[in-house]
Amino acid sequence: MSGYVDYEVKLDTISSGFDGITCWVQARAGAVPGGGNSAMPAVVMTMQKLLLSGSDVFYALNEMRTDDMGATWSGPVEHCSLGRRQEPGGIEVVINDATPQWHAATGKLLLTGHCARYIGAALMPDPRPREVTYAVYDAEERSWSSWDALELPEEDRFFSAGSGSGQRVDLPEGDILLPVYHHERTEDSWTTCYRATVLRCGFDGEKLSYLEQGNELTVPEPRGLCEPSLTHFQGRYYMTLRNDVRGYVAVSDDGLNYEPPRAWAFDDGEELGNYNTQQHWVTHSDGLFLVYTRRGLNNDHVMRHRAPLLMAQVDAEKLCVMRETERIIVPERGARLGNFGATNVTAEESWVIAAEWMQPAGCEKYGSNNSVFAARILWGEPNPYAVS
Repeated sequence: MSGYVDYEVKLDTISSGFDGITCWVQARAGAVPGGGNSAMPAVVMTMQKLLLSGSDVFYALNEMRTDDMGATWSGPVEHCSLGRRQEPGGIEVVINDATPQWHAATGKLLLTGHCARYIGAALMPDPRPREVTYAVYDAEERSWSSWDALELPEEDRFFSAGSGSGQRVDLPEGDILLPVYHHERTEDSWTTCYRATVLRCGFDGEKLSYLEQGNELTVPEPRGLCEPSLTHFQGRYYMTLRNDVRGYVAVSDDGLNYEPPRAWAFDDGEELGNYNTQQHWVTHSDGLFLVYTRRGLNNDHVMRHRAPLLMAQVDAEKLCVMRETERIIVPERGARLGNFGATNVTAEESWVIAAEWMQPAGCEKYGSNNSVFAARILWGEPNPYAVS
C-alpha cells in the first residue's frame, strides 16, 4: 500500500475476569515521559466499575500503572479522591468518562472528563446538571488530586456540559484546547440536541481555567453532536464527533472555529457505518488515523455494533477514511468496545486501550470476560508526535 504509513499491532491483555455483577469500563491511559524504569515512560490507566443492573451507574475511578512498557502492571488501585461525593437531597456525584493525558508545559498528567449524578442506584432524573471535571496526577507519589469542576460562564447553555471520552490538544505555550458538548436545562436529555465546541483553557499544573470558546457545531439528527475528540495534524485541527445516526468530522485552521461537520465516509463514497459511538484519533507525523466501530462486520449481535475496534488511515484533505487501510486492532467477542482511548506512548508506539463492556446480559457467550486490552501500534518509522 504505497504512500500509507506502515505499522504492526501487538495485542496485550492487561486484566480479565467477570463477576456477573459489575464490570470495568472507560479504560483509558496516558504516558508520563521518563516516569518508568530505565527512563521509560510510565503508562497510567484509569478505569471504573459499572453496575450491570443499571444504566451508566459508575463508581470511583481506579488506577493501573506500568513502568516497563506493559510487561507488568500494578493495580487496580481505587483512589478516594476520584470517588463519589454526597450532595444535598440524597444525590451522589462522581467523575466519569475520563481521559488522562500528559501536559508537557507543566509536566503533569491531567485527567479530564465530566460527572454523573445518582439517586440510589439510578441516574438522577432530568433536569440533571453536569460539569466538565478534572484531576491531576502526582507521578512520584502515585496519587490523584481531588477531582474538581471547571468554572464556566453562568449561562443556561452550559447547564449540562462535559468533556467525557474526549481527546484534547495542548498548545506549545501550555494553553489547552478542550472539546466539550453541552445543552441547556431540559426535562428530557434524551431528546435534546447537544452542541459541540472547543474551549481554550489555561492550566497552571493545579487549576484548569476557562479562557474562551470557539463556535458551536450541531446537526438536527437525534441528540446532535456528542463526545468530540480533537487532534492537530500538519497544521490543521481535526475533530471527530458522535451522533446517534452517523459519525461526523470537522476541520479548523485555528483550533477554535470549525467548518460545518460532514458525515464520515470511506474514500469510495460509502458511509462509514459508525453510529451512536465515539471515535478517536491516533496521530503520527506522517499520517492521521481514526479508530472506530461500524456495521457490516458480521457483528449484528454486538450492541450498536461496538466491536471490533478498527483503525484506518484518513485522507486529511478529503476528510474520508481510506478503506484499503482498515484493520481490526481489537477483536470482537460479543461485548462492546466503543468506550476506549488512544494515546502516543513513545516515538515507536501508540496504544489503544479498550475494556469489554459486559452489557447486555449474555454477551459473554461469545467469549468476552471483561478483558482490558492494550492494542500497541508499533510504528515502522519513529513518530515525533510522541509525548516529551
